[in-house]
Amino acid sequence: MLYLIIVTILWAFSFSLIGEYLMGLDKYFLVFIRIALAAALFVPFTRFRSVPLTLQLQLLLIGSVQIGIMYLLLYHSYSFLSVPEILLFTIFTPFYVTLIYDILAKRFRFLYLISAAIAVFGAFIIRYDNVSGEFLTGFLLIQAANICFAAGQSAYKYVVEKRCEFKQEEIFGYFHFGALIVTSLAFLTFGDFGKIDASLSEWFILIWLGLAASGVGYFLWNKGATMVDAGVLGIMNNALIPAGLIVNITIWGKVENYMTLAIGTAVILFSLWLHAKLMKKDKSICQDKTY
Repeated sequence: MLYLIIVTILWAFSFSLIGEYLMGLDKYFLVFIRIALAAALFVPFTRFRSVPLTLQLQLLLIGSVQIGIMYLLLYHSYSFLSVPEILLFTIFTPFYVTLIYDILAKRFRFLYLISAAIAVFGAFIIRYDNVSGEFLTGFLLIQAANICFAAGQSAYKYVVEKRCEFKQEEIFGYFHFGALIVTSLAFLTFGDFGKIDASLSEWFILIWLGLAASGVGYFLWNKGATMVDAGVLGIMNNALIPAGLIVNITIWGKVENYMTLAIGTAVILFSLWLHAKLMKKDKSICQDKTY
């Protein structure tokens, strides 16, 4: 749970940094650089021998979907939506997380959906108004990105929980390598090389997003996903919404409804409390003793 909270705070800045500073650059370039930096960070830690080929391929595929395809969809949504709207349209992610994980585990847990639904309701309270009229394209892009993100973290949780003999830092590089394959091909095929001349400040932001938000952030998030049940994981996806809006308000002075922000955040926290009361901890959780 602590890992998920740390990454939520870390990622709260990412939405606004992208929306406020990076939209003048080619989106395929932005995604490629961000993933390339994250992949480079994990090369020294990656175990290239004695890792089953099946596990390597699974992690490559998970990474290509969870952050490779997801980032391509997310960055394009900034052309159609504001930062608050993007945050709002992630409210369905908890449903995707719990449903996909239960499908992988071949089970169905109704109480997970109750707590996730309360979290979705809390996120909806925060941003139920001031949504622009022409948002369908952006909405569909975000939902596709949400499904990729949910499928990736659910699949990672399902796969890694069964391979506790490996330390996660030894195999997580394959996750980023998979995303790098997708984003490099997308950049070489569709990228606008006339829009890659980043300024010094833009490079600083890209380095931060690549090494910290993507590199360290996704490792801690996916590791945290293996240490909680699917219900908590789904709910924590929506904790990004109030965190991201708080950053958007305090740093960039965006006008929001403080009352709905407070009420919606309280509802999300209540969903976490209710989930802890209703659900027993998954017995399949892989307890990593190295941290």
